[in-house]
Amino acid sequence: MRFFTIGYGGRKPQQFIDLLAKNGIKAIVDVRLRPDRSSMGAYAKARSDDKGIQKVLADSNIGYYSMPELGNLFLDFDDWRERFRELLLGCGELLLDRLYTVDIPKPFCLLCAEKRAADCHRKQIADYLITHKGWTVEHIE
Repeated sequence: MRFFTIGYGGRKPQQFIDLLAKNGIKAIVDVRLRPDRSSMGAYAKARSDDKGIQKVLADSNIGYYSMPELGNLFLDFDDWRERFRELLLGCGELLLDRLYTVDIPKPFCLLCAEKRAADCHRKQIADYLITHKGWTVEHIE
């Protein structure tokens, strides 16, 4: 299966939506630990679907799925990449269970804040899916 990743950092909502549309994305899987922080502006997860990122996506017929269990618990550590990779190696199937069992329209795109995948934990998630599931990924940058 082919999936995508994207970071919204530094992007205006319309530019973000245009990138998703260009790649035919049908759903966003939000892998932020705290998607509800108001400091995220238009990208904040709202309490209702008629606001925040849910509305931005719905207006473009893109589904939204929040999976905070895939958030980066180790962001404050200098070695967060290694720590997150170890977490996935030990608990990846449990953490990714909803990704496998929820009927998410395809193609879907993992979402986090960092613009570049190399700077974000979504790359570790993607690497895990490539290695353990044989999926393929395209990082939208």
